[in-house]
Amino acid sequence: MPSPVPSASQTPVPTGPLLVTGGAGYIGSHTVRLLRSLGVETIVVDDLSTGHAAAVDGDFEQLDLGDLEALKDCFQRRRPAAVVHFAARCYVGESVTDPASYYLANVHHTWNLLEAMRAADCRDIVFSSSCATYGEPQFVPLTEDHPQLPISPYGKTKLHMEHMLDDYARAYGLRFAALRYFNAAGASADGRLGEVHEPETHLIPLALQVALGQRAELLIFGGDYDTPDGTCIRDYIHVEDLADAHLRALGKLQAGTQCLQVNLGTGDGYSVQEVIDGARRATGHPIPARIVERRPGDPPRLLAGGSRAIEQLGWQPRRSDLDAIIQDAWNFMRAHPKGYDV
Repeated sequence: MPSPVPSASQTPVPTGPLLVTGGAGYIGSHTVRLLRSLGVETIVVDDLSTGHAAAVDGDFEQLDLGDLEALKDCFQRRRPAAVVHFAARCYVGESVTDPASYYLANVHHTWNLLEAMRAADCRDIVFSSSCATYGEPQFVPLTEDHPQLPISPYGKTKLHMEHMLDDYARAYGLRFAALRYFNAAGASADGRLGEVHEPETHLIPLALQVALGQRAELLIFGGDYDTPDGTCIRDYIHVEDLADAHLRALGKLQAGTQCLQVNLGTGDGYSVQEVIDGARRATGHPIPARIVERRPGDPPRLLAGGSRAIEQLGWQPRRSDLDAIIQDAWNFMRAHPKGYDV
């Protein structure tokens, strides 16, 4: 049996200032909020191409990671003790039709970031990676030892970014944590921060948009998979649990850990139909849904495996029950039906 997992209050608080790229985005904004609630100085760096100024908590610099000189200047002025790197493009389908933009925004801009860190002798970075680096599942659940054979340009760029971190660690003394997310979901418990994407592609907000009258129906991509109800099963992890994992990873790096590569998921899964049923319970809306053809490359199950997050970070998900995830998302979307603009 694993030893009891410490609460966030028992986790060593990182030493700031911390520079958070993409801190105006979904997971970044929740992580910044957690850090600031613990008194950690944070500097949000975001170009607002997909992030939202209204989601920024605290010190903010609008900066394009493509501008290496401006990035180096920021590091020289701010002298961050560590970096949390969320900034990236993240749509699998878009990466297939426009891979150039993904190699630019994800790989080249990360190289810029690492060069700015090296010039400022900043050595610690927590990186927002993805289970997309594994590609088609050869076994489920996917442990950290699963072969990394990504099939989309998005997954390939995330793996390139991991390789860069590893090479910089070996050559220049960088210390890094690569956190491989499964399906981030939910919103802050008070409804102030949540998931706002344009276009929206994630199941839970899409279902809730139907309940809000913003969509007529929800499309289910495939109803004949080898699962109990015929729909795909995914591992949903509450965004506040993800934020907690970043806090713990920062503490480990600053305590001297050289390298962490861990999955972040629950190890359990919910089917598309179970998510829709949960959204119906939370909203009281029938949420019409229609089965259409499968999407190419969608595996029947994607579940996180392994115990590295428990063993190496002292982390376990605490808010990732499906009903809690959907209720938090619903609270946010009712308060912000048109995103942060309202």
